[in-house]
Amino acid sequence: MSAEEITVESFYRFAAEKKLMGSKCSKCGAIYLPPRPICSACNNDEMNWVEMSGKGTIAAFTIIAAGPIPMILAGYNKDKPYCSGLIKMDEGMYFCAQIIGVDATHPEGIKIGTPVTVDFLERPIWHFLEEIYKKNRVYPVFKV
Repeated sequence: MSAEEITVESFYRFAAEKKLMGSKCSKCGAIYLPPRPICSACNNDEMNWVEMSGKGTIAAFTIIAAGPIPMILAGYNKDKPYCSGLIKMDEGMYFCAQIIGVDATHPEGIKIGTPVTVDFLERPIWHFLEEIYKKNRVYPVFKV
């Protein structure tokens, strides 16, 4: 899809364009999300960008009340926890992301196998020089 180098920064540039991108091996066809520059199935380093469907199901989840700095800055805390989970993508791989549209204060209502679709949220970057740089980044999340 793109000749752009497969890096973390490229992944987030695509996310800012509201595209969930993985990498696909040109030799064996294995697909990875998050993307990687070398295929772990055949060790090929000729990988290409591929756009994911953005659809999947909840495979596992946890409720987090004491998260990393970007989540604290987004207002999450012990009184307002958030849900993070492992999504089984329609393409077959698993991807870990925040799950929105669920009530994290009542996890008994969150069900394994629930269909989800990708969405994108902008948040501050967690960086020790955050006060100097004040940057935001768009992150993929999944909504019920």
